[in-house]
Amino acid sequence: MAAQKRVLLFCGDHVEDYEVMVPFQALQAYGIAVDAVCPGKKAGEICRTAVHQGTGHQTYSESRGHNFTLNAAFDEIDVSKYDGLVIPGGRAPEYLAMNGSVLDVVSKFSDSGKAIASICHGQLILAAAGLVKGRKCTAYPPVKPVLVAAGGDWVEPETMAKCVADGKLITGATYEGHPEFISLFVKALGGTITGSDKKILFLCGDYMEDYEVMVPFQSLQSLGCVVDAVCPNKGAGEKCPTAIHDFEGDQTYSEKPGHDFTLTASFESLDASSYDALVIPGGRAPEYLALNDKVIALVKEFMANGKPVASICHGQQILSAAGVLKGKKCTAYPAVKLNVVLAGATWLEPEPIDRCFTDGNLVTGAAWPGHPEFISQLMALLGIKVTF
Repeated sequence: MAAQKRVLLFCGDHVEDYEVMVPFQALQAYGIAVDAVCPGKKAGEICRTAVHQGTGHQTYSESRGHNFTLNAAFDEIDVSKYDGLVIPGGRAPEYLAMNGSVLDVVSKFSDSGKAIASICHGQLILAAAGLVKGRKCTAYPPVKPVLVAAGGDWVEPETMAKCVADGKLITGATYEGHPEFISLFVKALGGTITGSDKKILFLCGDYMEDYEVMVPFQSLQSLGCVVDAVCPNKGAGEKCPTAIHDFEGDQTYSEKPGHDFTLTASFESLDASSYDALVIPGGRAPEYLALNDKVIALVKEFMANGKPVASICHGQQILSAAGVLKGKKCTAYPAVKLNVVLAGATWLEPEPIDRCFTDGNLVTGAAWPGHPEFISQLMALLGIKVTF
């Protein structure tokens, strides 16, 4: 058995929300250990994140994202323990690029020939560490002048999903490119993906939870799966607003506006039989989607055919309404226990909150901290493996 791969993830305050969490949870789902660190902070402390997206102005808008919890201490980094480094974007890199200790760590990764993946504004750190000279790289377009001045061989991103690999240096323009970005990084770590010739459907709605749609969506795309997202009464290319649900000291979760999520297919012209699995994100969408007869029929069809169905958090409100939980063992967000028990299921306590469970073809999770387990249990049902 090969030793578990371990990677380091650089965080800072106002790091982009998707750019820190998607690689963090996707890589863990694939069996890679990820240590998230920030200068001046310890394990258990948080970094505030930023939601960056285009909203029709001349540059992106910013709003508050989730609070991201670190799981390691920057001061205890031993580069020799790691196989790779991930540098997310957002506003954190501009101040981290001024930190000598950060540049020292990045240089050590480079000097020892380890994989480095940097996205969006993260490349400011690469430039400051003198690591782009003569290397092909891309980034969010406004980072171009710095990369060119630092001697980088600039590759223009024709789309915001553009990624470039130059040896073990992987650069991406924005989180839209995560599927290729993460897949290139896994490859650079020596990983092989098998069994990913699968087609997966996401059942979306307005104000679904931001992480709960995007993290599994891009994690499965990164593996090479074909992933579609649909919402009743909306077509391909239309958007669903999302909600950021977080714990900030109140008796229940707080809500902030999340990224807008772009749908890839039409709900109305759907052929459910062409999909291998169904994923149901949580948030506030499920409570109204559960009233839609076509949604209920879709869920019943997947369950009747024994295809994998993975539902998280409030998503189980839809399963409960569809009457498919009778005799099943499952979990959900603790406040959804009422729906689950009334639907005739055996309730499994999500202790701790990142616990997920598989019962036959059904994977259930309680909340987004459980994504690594949630995604890996769905991968197991689908026969998808990442090996090193």
